[in-house]
Amino acid sequence: MLAGRVRVNGEFISELGTRIIPGRDTVQVDDDVLELTALRWIAFHKPTGVLTTRRDPHGGRTIYDVLPEECSALRYVGRLDRESEGLLILTNDGDVAHGIQHPSRQVERVYRVVVTGTLVRSECAALLRGVQLEDGVARVNSVQVLNKDEFSTTIEVVLTEGRKREVRRMMNAIGHGVLRLVRIRFGPVKLGELPVGEWRDLDESEKNSLRTLAERGES
Repeated sequence: MLAGRVRVNGEFISELGTRIIPGRDTVQVDDDVLELTALRWIAFHKPTGVLTTRRDPHGGRTIYDVLPEECSALRYVGRLDRESEGLLILTNDGDVAHGIQHPSRQVERVYRVVVTGTLVRSECAALLRGVQLEDGVARVNSVQVLNKDEFSTTIEVVLTEGRKREVRRMMNAIGHGVLRLVRIRFGPVKLGELPVGEWRDLDESEKNSLRTLAERGES
């Protein structure tokens, strides 16, 4: 670029770090047009019993065993443990993926959780204040009781962290086991009515919102 050999959409570019959009912008080095991989984002409804990993040395089933071959080059954004289900985002846009996972961006993750027993008001307050885990205090941004009976309580919680098994550990800390855990939203992307094991491409509005979140807080 500094030698003046790179053109974007026909114009010479010498500024390092210039951003381009694959599939829209044309990049040339001298007279050679570079083939750029188009950026892609998908939403996937991860089933239970499936690992969020590239491969399992113990032979367990992974998300890439469920997804089609065309999605094999995409990387997952955050994780869901084997027992959890729901929204998982995958992409080949590494910069934005890294940005939206950074703690400073405070990107919301919303979970629908069924726990054992009856969750009482004081326990909801404890989740909001923060509970002590082995890796520090963890708290929810909000908690809403949706349904309860003598055996279980269904709640919706919002967090902006992505610690390993965070929701399960928080519930265990206040004395409730988790019967079911479904992520229903990550930032602007909602699970909606996407069937278990199915996926869809994100629309332009969702992708633009994720880019905005990734850039939030940058100087």
